[in-house]
Amino acid sequence: MKTAISIPDKLFLEADKYAKNTGMSRSHLYAIAVTKFLDQQSTSQISKQLDDIYPANASRLSRPLSTMQFSSMGKEEW
Repeated sequence: MKTAISIPDKLFLEADKYAKNTGMSRSHLYAIAVTKFLDQQSTSQISKQLDDIYPANASRLSRPLSTMQFSSMGKEEW
Protein backbone atom coordinates (compact mmCIF):
# COMPACT_ATOMS: atom_id res chain seq x y z
CA MET A 1 0.00 0.00 0.00
CA LYS A 2 1.29 3.43 -0.83
CA THR A 3 1.14 6.16 1.77
CA ALA A 4 2.56 9.61 2.36
CA ILE A 5 4.22 10.56 5.62
CA SER A 6 6.02 13.62 6.90
CA ILE A 7 9.32 13.24 8.74
CA PRO A 8 12.08 15.70 9.56
CA ASP A 9 14.50 16.36 6.70
CA LYS A 10 17.51 15.18 8.68
CA LEU A 11 15.85 11.85 9.49
CA PHE A 12 14.81 11.38 5.86
CA LEU A 13 18.34 12.05 4.63
CA GLU A 14 19.86 9.64 7.16
CA ALA A 15 17.34 6.93 6.28
CA ASP A 16 17.85 7.48 2.56
CA LYS A 17 21.62 7.25 2.95
CA TYR A 18 21.33 4.08 5.02
CA ALA A 19 18.98 2.47 2.49
CA LYS A 20 21.33 3.28 -0.39
CA ASN A 21 24.40 2.04 1.50
CA THR A 22 22.72 -1.27 2.32
CA GLY A 23 21.07 -1.75 -1.05
CA MET A 24 17.52 -1.76 0.22
CA SER A 25 14.62 0.42 -0.80
CA ARG A 26 13.36 3.17 1.48
CA SER A 27 10.00 1.41 1.55
CA HIS A 28 11.61 -1.76 2.85
CA LEU A 29 13.61 0.18 5.45
CA TYR A 30 10.49 1.97 6.69
CA ALA A 31 8.53 -1.29 6.80
CA ILE A 32 11.27 -2.88 8.92
CA ALA A 33 11.36 0.14 11.23
CA VAL A 34 7.59 0.16 11.75
CA THR A 35 7.56 -3.60 12.36
CA LYS A 36 10.29 -3.33 14.98
CA PHE A 37 8.51 -0.40 16.63
CA LEU A 38 5.23 -2.32 16.82
CA ASP A 39 6.99 -5.41 18.20
CA GLN A 40 8.61 -3.27 20.87
CA GLN A 41 5.28 -1.66 21.76
CA SER A 42 3.72 -5.09 22.10
CA THR A 43 6.50 -6.11 24.49
CA SER A 44 6.11 -2.85 26.43
CA GLN A 45 2.37 -3.46 26.71
CA ILE A 46 2.97 -6.96 28.09
CA SER A 47 5.45 -5.54 30.62
CA LYS A 48 2.94 -2.88 31.66
CA GLN A 49 0.22 -5.48 32.14
CA LEU A 50 2.54 -7.62 34.27
CA ASP A 51 3.55 -4.57 36.30
CA ASP A 52 -0.14 -3.84 36.90
CA ILE A 53 -0.78 -7.41 38.08
CA TYR A 54 2.22 -7.86 40.33
CA PRO A 55 3.19 -5.50 43.15
CA ALA A 56 6.25 -3.30 42.90
CA ASN A 57 8.00 -5.20 45.69
CA ALA A 58 9.83 -8.32 44.68
CA SER A 59 8.14 -11.48 45.86
CA ARG A 60 10.20 -13.86 47.93
CA LEU A 61 9.80 -17.50 48.82
CA SER A 62 9.68 -18.42 52.47
CA ARG A 63 12.87 -20.02 53.76
CA PRO A 64 11.36 -23.54 54.15
CA LEU A 65 9.83 -23.45 50.66
CA SER A 66 13.07 -22.14 49.17
CA THR A 67 15.04 -24.92 50.90
CA MET A 68 12.63 -27.58 49.63
CA GLN A 69 12.80 -26.19 46.10
CA PHE A 70 16.61 -26.20 46.02
CA SER A 71 16.84 -29.67 47.54
CA SER A 72 14.51 -31.04 44.84
CA MET A 73 16.97 -30.07 42.10
CA GLY A 74 19.57 -32.61 41.13
CA LYS A 75 23.24 -31.84 41.41
CA GLU A 76 25.04 -31.07 38.18
CA GLU A 77 28.73 -30.88 37.49
CA TRP A 78 29.98 -27.83 35.62
